[in-house]
Amino acid sequence: MNFQFLGAARSVTGSMHLLHINDQRILLDCGLFQGKRFESNERNKNFPFDPKSINAVILSHAHIDHSGNLPNLVKQGFTGSIFSTSATKDLCEIMLADYGYLHERDAEFLNKKHRKNHEPLIEPLYTSEDAAKAMKYFKDIPYEEEFCVLKNIAAKFSDAGHILGSASIKITCRENGTKKTLGFSGDIGRWNMPIIRDPLFMGNVETLIMESTYGGKLHDPPEDMETNLANDIERTISHGGKVLVPAFSVGRTQDLAYSLHKLFDKGKLPRIPIYIDSPLAINATEIFKKHPECFDDEAYQHIAQHHDPFGFNQLYYVRTSEESKKLNDKKEPCVIIAASGMCEAGRILHHLANNIEDNRNTILIVGYCAEHTLGRRLAEQAEEVKIYGNIYKRNAEVIVHNSFSAHADNNELLKYVDQFDKKQLKRIFLVHGELDQSIALKKELENIGVYDVQIPSRSEKVIL
Repeated sequence: MNFQFLGAARSVTGSMHLLHINDQRILLDCGLFQGKRFESNERNKNFPFDPKSINAVILSHAHIDHSGNLPNLVKQGFTGSIFSTSATKDLCEIMLADYGYLHERDAEFLNKKHRKNHEPLIEPLYTSEDAAKAMKYFKDIPYEEEFCVLKNIAAKFSDAGHILGSASIKITCRENGTKKTLGFSGDIGRWNMPIIRDPLFMGNVETLIMESTYGGKLHDPPEDMETNLANDIERTISHGGKVLVPAFSVGRTQDLAYSLHKLFDKGKLPRIPIYIDSPLAINATEIFKKHPECFDDEAYQHIAQHHDPFGFNQLYYVRTSEESKKLNDKKEPCVIIAASGMCEAGRILHHLANNIEDNRNTILIVGYCAEHTLGRRLAEQAEEVKIYGNIYKRNAEVIVHNSFSAHADNNELLKYVDQFDKKQLKRIFLVHGELDQSIALKKELENIGVYDVQIPSRSEKVIL
């Protein structure tokens, strides 16, 4: 048994790890690398293996940096099974189609320039049709049910508490009376967050591949989430301003809608319009409604009282681009939640361009923003930013709300590891984290008795 770290190694994007067991090859995640255009295109287009040689994929969750290159894998010859939870499969159906459409539009835009300059035309990485073909290979599996992946190889999904359908994965290999166990944490969620259940223990393993996104960093407690959100919105309303929230379409948008619903129910906020300006988020919200088996007890009780946590009276779903643009004409206070969470694409860009120079307005950063993204520059309080190629002076207040993060912080990562029997857990490989965060978490893990902690580099191969 050996495995190779092919993505999200000393970085937080493009999750992909290749597991070799008895001449069988299993891919853990197949995510899109997101970064500078040329590097992203090269890494996403060219797999470091022959896709036809992969026998199966086990998918931790639907976020694009974990699932987004599956259509390309199928396009290049993969014909095995893609195992996921039911909710992950449903989310992938809309998210991969959406990204296929974006790739088509991107290629169309670039080819206009290429034709003008008599340069070779480019093809999209994959199309929405390719995404639909990939969905035929999905097999959805319930949580906590061991399933056969390949001969002598079984796996089990446990709720990772990160987004709807997210899972940690325990893999068991049996041969000649011996058993080897490997765990892949996926993205680990937080305890006491809205809607989604807390992370569950996958069971003991000998080797663990674990995320480290917020190693060495602490979040504000979830209990402060609603109070801080209400205070920031009230302050902005008193100035006559708008609240702009760049948010991921899956997970963060639904958390915000649910939290705002509860604040209105309790009378803690004046009733101003809330706009969800993301077609993908609208479709994802419908999938949330289909999967109450992923909800925690509080969300269950809320629904049992005949409340729709995603459709209260002050919330408006904006579908068309024309409706989206009309929001810029509104003068009264409101909240606009729009993708993308890192402010690299999507409708949030035109809202920022139209509102960032007004000091009455507030921009709430509620999720992780990678290096070199507009979201990171805003979170770091840049005085000027570039949007659509134009320079804008940032007069709007920017507030970072890390209590909304769907990733475990340093102490929560330690809590996750503390569930394992340290005598059985031989070593941990830290992935999905910038190097500084992985190093910080490695030191903390060694302090609690896990002495073999490694931070693999990209393409590094490890023999078990």
